[in-house]
Amino acid sequence: MADNQDTMKYSIDKVKADQAREILREVYKALKEKGYNPINQIVGYLLSGDPTYITSYGNARGLIKKLERDELVEELVKYYLQAKN
Repeated sequence: MADNQDTMKYSIDKVKADQAREILREVYKALKEKGYNPINQIVGYLLSGDPTYITSYGNARGLIKKLERDELVEELVKYYLQAKN
C-alpha cells in the first residue's frame, strides 16, 4: 500500500447543491408537520443511512433517497460555515 500524502478533492456541482438544499427543506417541513423533531430525524438518517428516520408523508422519504448522504452532509457543512462568516 502506497503512503500517499496528497489530499483528495471532492466537489458537488451547483445543480446537486440546489437540489440537496430544496430536498432538505421539504423533508424538514414534512417531519415538522408530522410532529417529529426534524433535526433529530435528519441526523439519525445521515448517521445511520436508515430511511425510516424520515417520514413517508409528503414523499419526504422518497425525496431524501434521491441524494447520496455525502451530498446532504456537504450542503449542511457549507451552509453552517457560510453562516458563521
